[in-house]
Amino acid sequence: MILNTLSLVNYKNFESQVFDFDSKINCFVGANGVGKTNALDAIYHLAYGKSYFNPIALQNIKHGSDFFVVDGSFTKNERTEKIIVSLKKGQKKIIKRNGKAYDKFSDHVGFIPLVIISPADRDLIIEGSDTRRKFIDSVISQSDKSYLTALIAYNKILSQRNALLKFFALNNTFNADTLAVYNEQLNTYGTEIFEKRDAFLKVFIPIFKDRYEAISQSKEAIDLKYKSDLFDGDLLSLLKSNLNKDKALQYTSVGSHKDDLVFTIDEFPIKKFGSQGQQKSFLIALKLAQFDFIKKQSGVSPILLLDDIFDKLDENRVAQIISLVDNDHFGQIFISDTHADRTETIVKQIHQSYKLYKL
Repeated sequence: MILNTLSLVNYKNFESQVFDFDSKINCFVGANGVGKTNALDAIYHLAYGKSYFNPIALQNIKHGSDFFVVDGSFTKNERTEKIIVSLKKGQKKIIKRNGKAYDKFSDHVGFIPLVIISPADRDLIIEGSDTRRKFIDSVISQSDKSYLTALIAYNKILSQRNALLKFFALNNTFNADTLAVYNEQLNTYGTEIFEKRDAFLKVFIPIFKDRYEAISQSKEAIDLKYKSDLFDGDLLSLLKSNLNKDKALQYTSVGSHKDDLVFTIDEFPIKKFGSQGQQKSFLIALKLAQFDFIKKQSGVSPILLLDDIFDKLDENRVAQIISLVDNDHFGQIFISDTHADRTETIVKQIHQSYKLYKL
């Protein structure tokens, strides 16, 4: 998968900008605030149909403008693919592939395989379980459309069940038959989601551990565990046994929407006991494992975005990361950094062609 050209109009701080990329390594360098991360985010936008850093779509429009356009020309399996993402205030976002708009954005998911490694990934460690579930869902959905369909359906039914529980409380009423319909549907989709997450993590965790070992040279014992209510029983039974709790809370307290990943280092939570360098290595290993998994599933090398990853890493760990990406396993790589000299020194260690863009 290669991104050949990128055109930005009114995207974040870019009024009008065109980039022609190298097929291997591309570096955006410059001071903070010049748009390095925004350029990477535009590439992410083409792959996922949304920003990695700002979920509020309208806030990606340049101040003073009323629309943005992100236009990319890719080469995938020796074919040219043109992807355009555009948004105008007061209208719906449009994603087009080769001039044809998608009816459903979910149809585009996975078409442009891409992995981003960014300081914002720290949210995976410090934020709530929702952030970690989104990570799992993002990886599985890249190659499994039926999983994405089940996830969308589950979330819709969950919202309806929660609304019903609120209605019961507000009107001092209860209808077991109506609730039973939602329970059955949640059980169907929730079980599928749980089984696919469990199967995915059994494959993913060993890949992740291998990646961490290579970065840290086996200095720490890290682990990643899947936590789910459904290990304790089928969802239908759990929903029934937690009914009184759900009625009191006015929302669904058990199910696949409560799943989590537990990150540990030497058997302690990495959030509390991991150094900044260890946490960063953990997250980089997590994302490189994502890269490996997506590549194996799709048969295509994902585009790799490295946003300011050399900050807060000692030289030894930087050297380990560079040695990992310096092989044909990786395809096209995009790097952002505040230090042009540091970036050039690092990329020269990789025996690949490269371009440097000073913003």
